[in-house]
Amino acid sequence: MIRVLHIITRLDVGGSTENTVISVTRMPRTEFTSSLISGRTVDSPPHLSAALQTAGVPWFEVPFLIRPVDLPNDLRALWHVLRLIRKLRPDIVHTHSSKAGFVGRLAARMAKVPHILYTPHGHVFHGYISPFVTRRFILMERLAARWTDRIITLTDAEADQHLAVGIGRRGQFVTIPSGIDLERVTTVTPRRLIAQGPLVGTVARLVPVKGHRFLLDAIPKVLQRCPEAQFVFVGDGEMRPALEERARRLGLDGRITFAGYREDVPAVLAGMDALVLPSLNEGMGRVLVMAMALGKPIVATKVGGVPELLGYGQAGILVPPGDSAAIAEAVSALLCDPARVRALGEAGRRRASQYSAEAMVSALAKVYLEVMEGA
Repeated sequence: MIRVLHIITRLDVGGSTENTVISVTRMPRTEFTSSLISGRTVDSPPHLSAALQTAGVPWFEVPFLIRPVDLPNDLRALWHVLRLIRKLRPDIVHTHSSKAGFVGRLAARMAKVPHILYTPHGHVFHGYISPFVTRRFILMERLAARWTDRIITLTDAEADQHLAVGIGRRGQFVTIPSGIDLERVTTVTPRRLIAQGPLVGTVARLVPVKGHRFLLDAIPKVLQRCPEAQFVFVGDGEMRPALEERARRLGLDGRITFAGYREDVPAVLAGMDALVLPSLNEGMGRVLVMAMALGKPIVATKVGGVPELLGYGQAGILVPPGDSAAIAEAVSALLCDPARVRALGEAGRRRASQYSAEAMVSALAKVYLEVMEGA
């Protein structure tokens, strides 16, 4: 039995959490036993504890493991993670996200764990932190890569972006797309949040890097060509008050709904006519996979692994990041061209199957076995 310990900075709502939970709960129990360490979780997905308990996955919280750089807390986190690793004696430590990626790999090296893996879940090279902090982060990533058997990226583009800044060697990287429970997505009953007019939506945390303001600024231009269109922003976060105020200044009352956090994202997506993801940086974009599985036309920015996910335009219209005019033109073109909507939707359905949870778990199990065998 191969013992795998996963370490993630936090288990709050988001794609990295969903990916990690699938990884620890769905591995073949005849070959693997999983455990989990995280920092303090304050915005966990519904039923997280129950899912881990049902799968028999021990979960340990280390309150000092926090996302911001804080040397005293970081040293405390390192000590607590190191003690847990020595107690659990894993064969493999698989770290997730940048802070846990460094602290977890350093602790695993200090504990002489045989094999160390890392999934960045995207990167913070653009759009997250200042250039000075980014340079320090890259130096730390270069160091930690020396201790790492495999760096698992969500797309080939993400691997190339790491290599471009000197992180790791080509042979360390393996691409495993983030897995989605596609059956749960495709069997939902559509839930339409706005009854009238073509409904264009976006689903993401309301934080600066998701680029919501550029979609917001595009809406008046879309309404000039498609006056019946309605818009919905699904998600919550620090930018919500500013976005709501910006919408009022743009005169969009009655045209845009801020729906907040929703547990029924697949059903809400199924009720939309088009999805826009205006991110300034994105590892992969799990919501895009859901939209593809539902046959929804997509407008998304050419960042991170998004172009690769959408087949470089086969399953969605790609626009430059931070370009409201390009977003407006793409959304308007979709709403005025039913034939293109159908073509993009059909292409998305064909591509979605390669991003299933089953495909991810199978690929991950293969990597674990390879590193255990020294391949």
